[in-house]
Amino acid sequence: MEFSAEDASRSDWAFLTEVLGVAIREGATVVNVPDTVGYAMPDEFARLIAHVRQHTPDIEKAIISVHCHDDLGMAAANSIAAVMAGADQVECTINGLGERAGNAALEEIAMALATRREHFGVEIGLDTRQIYRTSRIVQNLTGFTPPPNKAVIGDNAFAHESGIHQHGVLNNSLTYEIMCPESVGIQRNSLVLGKHSGRHAFEERLRSLGHEIAPEQINELFVRFKELADRKKTVFDRDIEALVGHKPVAAFEHYQLAGHHVVSGTQGPAMASVRLVEANGKSSIEQAAVGDGPVNALFNAIDAAVGFALTLKDYQLKAVTSGQDALGEATAWVEFDQQVFVGRGLSTDVLEASARAYVNAINKMLAACGRPVETKIAAGGM
Repeated sequence: MEFSAEDASRSDWAFLTEVLGVAIREGATVVNVPDTVGYAMPDEFARLIAHVRQHTPDIEKAIISVHCHDDLGMAAANSIAAVMAGADQVECTINGLGERAGNAALEEIAMALATRREHFGVEIGLDTRQIYRTSRIVQNLTGFTPPPNKAVIGDNAFAHESGIHQHGVLNNSLTYEIMCPESVGIQRNSLVLGKHSGRHAFEERLRSLGHEIAPEQINELFVRFKELADRKKTVFDRDIEALVGHKPVAAFEHYQLAGHHVVSGTQGPAMASVRLVEANGKSSIEQAAVGDGPVNALFNAIDAAVGFALTLKDYQLKAVTSGQDALGEATAWVEFDQQVFVGRGLSTDVLEASARAYVNAINKMLAACGRPVETKIAAGGM
């Protein structure tokens, strides 16, 4: 059983240790000391943990846990300082997700303790090679992508652009890499497959990326891989990771995007038409709409096709890899009945990716809530 104080870092230390002692006496086996608002500095948070260990009655009967927020960018540093001061457990999150500025990032704490093992003298008990894949899973599920310069798991974490850095890494990777990409599960060779690659090579690449996938799912992924390979000259590891992260879930596929057409320019509104196929595969719906831009027109056309409009809370578009034929990854957040649903879409056509993301979000809403009783169509800005 865990007992957690609130705003421990700004509490009276004597009162805090008294309360923690009572919690232990009443059966708590874990006592959590949080920096709830991210106010503490590493040296003072370490002193607090040391004080808790020294002055809390029966503290030897409990695990000391810490839970730090990143409002001042100190969450990982505070967590590590707490470990050095005697904390037994760190509460953290993948990609640093959490309230406000987020929680302490698991990947930063784990790799700091693992990379500087001799300095800290502690064992983390984690398979760090699963960090990158886990981070990608969380990104796919939440729709939130860390910035490229995010430590450990950011797209640029192991990238070297300047000439002197590239030269140093080529001669000896330790020159500018204090940890190797493989230690967190990133493959160095990102150039993998093309349109002539077969199923066996595709399966081997999935396994090398750490994915154990059922044969029937591999069949579906391979079909989508071949479709992508027909559009792209080269398929990268990141493209394959994106395909895996976008496995369709049958229960969500009430509508499928069967086609779209967009006309847009600097003169006048954008116009879009869409064709959706319903789950039974026998009926299709075609609708057209105008909008402030091509994406807005597409979303309006989809609203008209399904017969109701949702509130678009947010929308993001990014390239999965580099190059003019890069795979586009769109994410759409829609709100219905005070719930937010995240949809994601992939395509080398960014408008198609956007439409797929919006349809995906609608499918998730329908699976969770059913069709809205009152239907209305309202155009929104984009």
